[in-house]
Amino acid sequence: MRNRPSKIDYYLNIALDVASRGTCLRRNYGAVIVKDDTIVATGYSGAPRGLPNCCDLETCEREKAGVPRGERYELCRSVHAEMNAIINAGREKTLGATLYLACYEVKTGAVIDAEPCFLCKRIIINAGIYKVVCRNADGGSHAIIPEGHPEYQT
Repeated sequence: MRNRPSKIDYYLNIALDVASRGTCLRRNYGAVIVKDDTIVATGYSGAPRGLPNCCDLETCEREKAGVPRGERYELCRSVHAEMNAIINAGREKTLGATLYLACYEVKTGAVIDAEPCFLCKRIIINAGIYKVVCRNADGGSHAIIPEGHPEYQT
């Protein structure tokens, strides 16, 4: 008998596959938006369409400056995975949907704890996404209910 993954693991595994298309030299994120048990959009981190990616330029401004994780995003040329997925879906498909998010370190390939940045959290709220499920480094997951949602708890 095979070990069938749960729906959460299924979508998080897809998010990790989507992350493999990312073009960042530090961390690649993948996002999958699911509504009514149907994937409506995916997104990965990369430069805006038509602009060179960090992997093409072989340089990262944040890396060169020694910027820690979660800081100085204005130096980053990438559009985040969550943003790209939301853009690809459109608001009618994001209202009430769940976003699955996974991430790995490019240099080591290690899966790391995924969490939307502050700006992405605001965009997720405006998109009407009901819940965000994030992959943990240990293979587990945790859910975030966006602030402003009736079930939000501080």
